[in-house]
Amino acid sequence: MTVQTLGTGTDHLIAELENGVLTLTMNRPDARNAMSGEMNAALQERLADAELNPDVRCVVLTGAGKGFCAGGDVKGFAERGVVTGHSIDASIHQQRVNQRGTSGRLYRMPKPTLAALPGAAAGAGLGLALACDLRIMVSTAVMTTAFARVGFSGDYGGTFFLSQLVGTAKARELYFLSDRVSAEEALRLGLTNWVCEPQELTEKTREIAERLASGPTIAYRYMKENLNRALSSDDLEDCMDLEATHHQHCGTTEDHKNAVKAFVEKKEPVFHGK
Repeated sequence: MTVQTLGTGTDHLIAELENGVLTLTMNRPDARNAMSGEMNAALQERLADAELNPDVRCVVLTGAGKGFCAGGDVKGFAERGVVTGHSIDASIHQQRVNQRGTSGRLYRMPKPTLAALPGAAAGAGLGLALACDLRIMVSTAVMTTAFARVGFSGDYGGTFFLSQLVGTAKARELYFLSDRVSAEEALRLGLTNWVCEPQELTEKTREIAERLASGPTIAYRYMKENLNRALSSDDLEDCMDLEATHHQHCGTTEDHKNAVKAFVEKKEPVFHGK
């Protein structure tokens, strides 16, 4: 299958669809893929489309060059200075919309999402990486909250994702001190699922993404909702009730029935999302 290049309206984000895998590449390598207004707008649009597009079965988020995403464009903040004509209230609302449409949508999207880190994920960039279901990073990459170093408190869901992944005490340490976390340490802490050498990232990412894209999309959707509910609810019965509803519904799908037949016949199942 050939690669289909999708329009984004900006050079700051590249979107490519192949074999059910939508790869979104943040493309400002000279700025370590720091987030721009154009990038944010394009990312929101492409993620919104991906959520409803049946041709998209898995989303990969990565960065061009040797970085994943440096977060907000701090250099740009300094050069622009104070932005006039915008109230603090309008700025807060705009950022809330940006966050919900990017890291929020990655987290809640009913399809598997995978972050591939060719280099550093910092600040809001770390939030984007942690919003994904799975992460793969090269051995030379690092993660850092970075906010304390520039006098910010943090955004894009980082406090939520870090607290869930490493616990509140470690999350506070990573926010307060803003130390760099190596790939080896990230793997130990559970912040990444795989570590590979830089020259292996593209192939390893493709392998994982295509495996996800060929999986049971309906079951994945309900798995993800179950897992997210488990994080947000402290009620066991509530989670189990949701699991029961989703499990029984999956049992009525063609994918389940065909997979059972393949299991009996000792064949690999083929899932069609029906």
